[in-house]
Amino acid sequence: MREDFCRTLSLLRREKGVSQRTAAAALGISQALLSHYEKGAREPGLPFVDRACDYYGVSADFLLGRTMLRDGTLIGPEQLHDAGDDKDNKLRGSVSALLYKKLLMGATSLLFDLLGRTNDKALIDAASAYLSDAIYVVFRHLYEAAGDNADVSFSVPGALFSLAAAADMARSEALLTARLTGGKKAAAVPELSHELLMREYPQLAQSLFLLLHQTGERIQLDDAKASS
Repeated sequence: MREDFCRTLSLLRREKGVSQRTAAAALGISQALLSHYEKGAREPGLPFVDRACDYYGVSADFLLGRTMLRDGTLIGPEQLHDAGDDKDNKLRGSVSALLYKKLLMGATSLLFDLLGRTNDKALIDAASAYLSDAIYVVFRHLYEAAGDNADVSFSVPGALFSLAAAADMARSEALLTARLTGGKKAAAVPELSHELLMREYPQLAQSLFLLLHQTGERIQLDDAKASS
């Protein structure tokens, strides 16, 4: 939680567009002390946390990394919006499966709405191919682990599908980034910010930000393990 706090404190200041000197003056501390807080060299007391929440307009839970929603809402599976048409179809046996179903469906629905607003077919095709490859790989492994299933349902040979899918994902990502960094011919991306997404997609954005938070934490943990 300490690392979450330091990172969030620094990101909120940069998002606000103020220097450490300006933020420190507003928060009633020295610039050097704020720098220590943002780097994790010192731990602040509750009075500072309270002032920082007021200054940046967020909850203490958000500042401490306990939630990705700035108003402090802690979300469970029952609160997440289900973007699927089969809202009465309950997944059996696992709260985790229900949670991730809602997270992924909500985040994907928001993502493709944003992609649709670019009106860029190449960008949409590349994003779709990238995500489709991931689903293909997970289902293929699940299918083959279920028993002695033949590959008649799949056109890619069993010995090659994982490598082939990884190659296709890399190609799709390259095409996607090319459409976003193509200079004057790049896809027109809509304005994006936390506040705007929460305002325009009050339910789906909850799934997106919670998914981003969980994924970011997992990536950081994996990276820390690999470097230790």
